[in-house]
Amino acid sequence: MNSKKIAKMSQSSLSQKGQTASESPARVDMEIYFEALDNPYHPTDNPKGALPMNVAENHLCWEMLRDRIQQVTREHEIPDWVASYGDPAGIPRFREATASFLENHLFGTHVNPDSLAFSVGATSVIEMTSFLLADPSDTAVIPAPSYPVYTGDIGVIPGVIRYDLQTHEELEELKNGIPINTQKLEQAKKDIEAKGSRFKILILTSPDNPTGGIYSEKQLRETADWCIANQIHLIVNEIYGLSLIDISHPEIKEDYPNPIEFVSFGKIMSEYQNPYLHFWYSFSKDFGVSGFRIGLLHSFNEELIQAYRNAGLSHSISNYTQWVMSEVLEDKAFLEQFFSTYRERLTESYLIVRKSLKRMNIPFNPSFGSLFVWMDWSKFLSEESAEGEEKLWMEIYQQTGVLLTPTNGFGHKKKGLYRMVITSLNQSKLQVAMDKLEDFTKKK
Repeated sequence: MNSKKIAKMSQSSLSQKGQTASESPARVDMEIYFEALDNPYHPTDNPKGALPMNVAENHLCWEMLRDRIQQVTREHEIPDWVASYGDPAGIPRFREATASFLENHLFGTHVNPDSLAFSVGATSVIEMTSFLLADPSDTAVIPAPSYPVYTGDIGVIPGVIRYDLQTHEELEELKNGIPINTQKLEQAKKDIEAKGSRFKILILTSPDNPTGGIYSEKQLRETADWCIANQIHLIVNEIYGLSLIDISHPEIKEDYPNPIEFVSFGKIMSEYQNPYLHFWYSFSKDFGVSGFRIGLLHSFNEELIQAYRNAGLSHSISNYTQWVMSEVLEDKAFLEQFFSTYRERLTESYLIVRKSLKRMNIPFNPSFGSLFVWMDWSKFLSEESAEGEEKLWMEIYQQTGVLLTPTNGFGHKKKGLYRMVITSLNQSKLQVAMDKLEDFTKKK
């Protein structure tokens, strides 16, 4: 029986959650994304092809990591334990190698391997943590705009409600950082409780998706204090923690009159060691290995780590992947070279986009980090509505081949803001994409 016939059945054979899942794609742009992948741009063979810039993938330094992994597999025999079961939260060697990586590259302080638990990618970590910390119909607060797929990650299986906290409306309000404070959190708590729910989790992403902003150390500490006092779990997602723009570059330095220093929440957690503070990370973005499916939770809440281990067997990372990445993480000289090169290339890509947006007079938020630029195309909307946003998004794609991330799901009230992924294309193709967008704006 095909899917069309199933859709016509008066009563679904699935559970209520299964039926909802069958009718709710994780992303509204996936069908068009796959269409774009089947029609890739080529300067001579397919100059009118697609330039997908909607999915958060990082291809800037893959060749370096690929060569190192190939070296590992050539020079080392696969250990016998790879073929056996292991600790669902991560084999000891991988936890130790990752703890050392976090210590040296993010936290700047000691990391106990026993405070880490792994599962297959960021989505799995978000789902598992939400499931273990909150009950169905509890609420997770997320400053808007934010990652659209958080909604499904916390909602489909854990049953947690997403609350989009409106911290600002115009891009210029982000010039001194993401404007979140305890007063706004207090108001959100009142709103949530008035609806009969509990404010159980606060999720911050730093560097932020999609704005590229970061939270200051002062903000993180004040927010942590408030969450602890209110027995609310604070989770900081640093999946882009090493995807930092060099804001001291002479071409962009003027964009940051009040620069904010990136301080990892892991450093703050090591001081507090409180059971209400948690940290998420994944190798998908900084390392550019989305397909490896490696995500982690760091927490001093021993009960949570044990629950993660007990419930996480179906979410375990393959032992082969853990072995290969342990070899990479233990090569400290390689990691230094890799991340130095990555930051240079990320900044170069950002410069290409910034120059073009300046020429087009498209407002954007100066990015401190992440894989994105958050832009205001509202002056090109035919109407300020969701329909107007989708129409412009499709018009850009159909006329230029450039596929931006649609506005749907970011939770921001202002219309006409779109996300651009600046790391999914090499720099020559990125320049082509920006040139095509410039041509588009000249014709509007």
